[in-house]
Amino acid sequence: MNKPTGFSAGPLAGIRIIEVGHMLAGPYCGLLLADMGAEVIKIEPRNGDIARHVSPHFIGPHNAYFASLNRNKQSIVLDLASHEGRQELEKLVSNSHALITNLRPSAIRKLGLTYDSLGMHNQKFVCVALTGYGLEGPYSENPAYDYVIQALTGVMSLTGDPSAPPTKAGYSAVDNSAGMVAAMGLLAKIVEGKGGQVDVAMYDVMLSQLNYLVGASLNANEEIKRYAHSSHPYMVPAQIFLTAKGWLTLFITHDKFWAKFCHEIGKPEWITDEVFASMASRRQNRDVVLTAIMAILKTQSAEIWVKRLAPLGLVVSEVSTLNQALDSELTSARGLVVNLVNDSGEQTLPLRAIGSLVRFNGYQPQYRLPPLLDEHHEVILGKPKEALT
Repeated sequence: MNKPTGFSAGPLAGIRIIEVGHMLAGPYCGLLLADMGAEVIKIEPRNGDIARHVSPHFIGPHNAYFASLNRNKQSIVLDLASHEGRQELEKLVSNSHALITNLRPSAIRKLGLTYDSLGMHNQKFVCVALTGYGLEGPYSENPAYDYVIQALTGVMSLTGDPSAPPTKAGYSAVDNSAGMVAAMGLLAKIVEGKGGQVDVAMYDVMLSQLNYLVGASLNANEEIKRYAHSSHPYMVPAQIFLTAKGWLTLFITHDKFWAKFCHEIGKPEWITDEVFASMASRRQNRDVVLTAIMAILKTQSAEIWVKRLAPLGLVVSEVSTLNQALDSELTSARGLVVNLVNDSGEQTLPLRAIGSLVRFNGYQPQYRLPPLLDEHHEVILGKPKEALT
């Protein structure tokens, strides 16, 4: 295994992963594994992953979009369609544990990135195909992007105000979720100790994540719909509220918290009122209950309501922008914003990111800068790299 200097061992130390991915889902899967100590070798075409040029923001030679998904990795350029490139891939497979790819099924097969093609070089090798609709089936070759999967699975139809058009989630929910599931599937096969093919479809992942809504539709024939102000379908109140200044998120799950809320806002009679008293009655009388609560919460700012309600143990917060979240005391206390450093542990560029989402006792990741295109050609392949034009 080729580990850069200054790289400390993690839970996945000794695990070598090959990544043939682009943009988001596949590289995010590789990122999660790299942060936990795996050696991730990113194979790129001569022009590199398209993500190297997506964002208008560059910090030195590094594109901000690419950097957010490819730290702690190594990069080599291989033409996997050529005989030489194929030979180099097979050598890597012989002493690696797994391969991640999020190319289309036809490209995956054409380049031989399946267990059927690579297992002969390493029987315990794991191949993970992260695609839109699976490796097989009548829809397998359909184009699949985060937007399209959100549209097809009902996520868009469930997001936003009922009077507004269908709305996508504010971030790449499909790509990120699929990357997590792919990492889980990859590690499951490695733990099993047997090689094989892992098939993860973005479409499947998102339908699975609609879990209790799917359950209501399949088992109770409920028509799943949107509710105003991001309201929960079953719990009331559980939504955002406009206040005198700013938006407030309030989520009351138990009647004991409802009683505390009622006392604090000066409405103790709601605790026994048959319209307000229980979760079931509040759900049945949703519009009446929410209209009454809205009128009260509009009297003060979101900040003041948080100061009043949070000490009672209620789930409540202001609605923040991403910039506010990044600058918050909570983000600082968690140590979430990290600096990306070079192989010697030095910060040579003002390039920052959010650190690993999984923490382990005794292991502190070193967050290395994303690799330059083909930067590790010689150390991994043992031969000088050719000039890229």
